This record gives sequence, structure tokens and C-alpha cells, in this order.
Amino acid sequence: MDRRIAIIAIIVEDRNSVARLNDILHRHGEYIIGRMGLPYEKRRLSLISVALDAPADVVNSLSGQLGMLPGVTAKTLYAKMGRSDA
Repeated sequence: MDRRIAIIAIIVEDRNSVARLNDILHRHGEYIIGRMGLPYEKRRLSLISVALDAPADVVNSLSGQLGMLPGVTAKTLYAKMGRSDA
């Protein structure tokens, strides 16, 4: 299956969605290369980046699930290269 390298940028404005967000990420843990979260108390939000090596349909599904959470915005960026059948 063709795998892609991608980054999902996530902005969390509703802290009530954090537990569900973490659960969704946990369920996709086998595809996650790394994750960085930055709480920004001044604006009462969090910025999270998640790097993935996964099939495109998995990345799209994950991004969609995250974006459907209340107060959560998720956008995906794919590497131009980095395709693999690994």
C-alpha cells in the first residue's frame, strides 16, 4: 500500500475536546512518527503538529475525525516526495 509522509496541523480552541482528540491520535499511533504540542495560554488555545507515515486514506480519515471535534481545526500537508510501498 502506498504510504505518504504528512503533517497535520491542529488548533484546539475548546479544551473539552482534548480527551477525544488524544483518543483519536492514540488509535492511529502506529502511523505517528512524532507529535509536538504547544499550549498558548495567552490566547487560551493549543497548537499541535503530528507527523505521519501512513496511507493517504488513513491520513485523510484522521484529519477529518479531528476536524469534526468541536473547537478543533485540522489541516494536512503532504510531502511532495516520500512515497513508499513499505
